[in-house]
Amino acid sequence: MTIQEQVDHDLKEAMRARDAGWLSVLRMAKAALMNAAIEKYGAGGKLADAEAVAVIRKQVKQRQDAIASFDQGGRPELAQKEQQEIVYLSEYLPKPLSAAEIDELVRAVIGETGATSKAQMGQVMKLATERAAGRVEGKTLSQVVQKHLS
Repeated sequence: MTIQEQVDHDLKEAMRARDAGWLSVLRMAKAALMNAAIEKYGAGGKLADAEAVAVIRKQVKQRQDAIASFDQGGRPELAQKEQQEIVYLSEYLPKPLSAAEIDELVRAVIGETGATSKAQMGQVMKLATERAAGRVEGKTLSQVVQKHLS
């Protein structure tokens, strides 16, 4: 079952369960997935799972930004709501890599590319991002690569 199909299935389950919080998040996720599919493939198109993960990751990032804004504005109840939405969305994301796994991945890629300086960071980042397959944030990956290339 693809991620889009899973979201559709879970949407129906949330309707049956009358879970308003989950239903709201799933509707927003479905809309984002459909918009991305239409933008990329036209009406009736389907996203590959990797593309769907990117869309959901973007939704999570938007909510993280909203949490920061709400915390700054003194609205903890809205920040809590956004945090709960992140929990729901995270169910559709692949299991993130541990710090040790990221470190191992970066070491392998640096060994493969033969990179020795920060000038070659682009090569390492490109290959490491492909290998991580959306299971680590770019910022985190970049920090680990910089640490190894310094």
